[in-house]
Amino acid sequence: MKSKNETKIVGESGKQEIIIIREFEAPRELVFKAYTDPELLKLWLGPRGYEMHVDKFDARSGGEYRYVHTGKEGEEYGFRGVFHEVNQPETITQTFEFEGAKGHVSLEKATFEALPGNRTRVTGLSIYQSVADRDMMLRSNMETGVNEGHQRLDELFEQALVK
Repeated sequence: MKSKNETKIVGESGKQEIIIIREFEAPRELVFKAYTDPELLKLWLGPRGYEMHVDKFDARSGGEYRYVHTGKEGEEYGFRGVFHEVNQPETITQTFEFEGAKGHVSLEKATFEALPGNRTRVTGLSIYQSVADRDMMLRSNMETGVNEGHQRLDELFEQALVK
């Protein structure tokens, strides 16, 4: 499905941050729930063609998470982090680490803004330990996973699977 909303990914040269902005055709409370409910998260997060297994996902201030994306050939990509602050339905602040690049941890903040017409804008800010770490993330094909994940989330909202 082609969404009328496009994901904007900004990574200015020489900066340690990536900004991701996306609008969704759903109320803020439902978008926030899709980001914090592990049963919903595994239906949309990441690129198509991968199955997501959630080891732990405690979306509260001080909680932890770990999940693994498994590809068709059995390849696995693990991710983990800690939720530093979860303010429903406004913000999530967490760390993020790809287990294939241990020690390269980013700090992320997602802000959920209610828009007219029961729509929501999510602005994600990821701050990396260095410009090199940020550049490594941009080269990792993360754009495909982010875009496909957002398209999959659009499909869940369209099918009214997030309630």
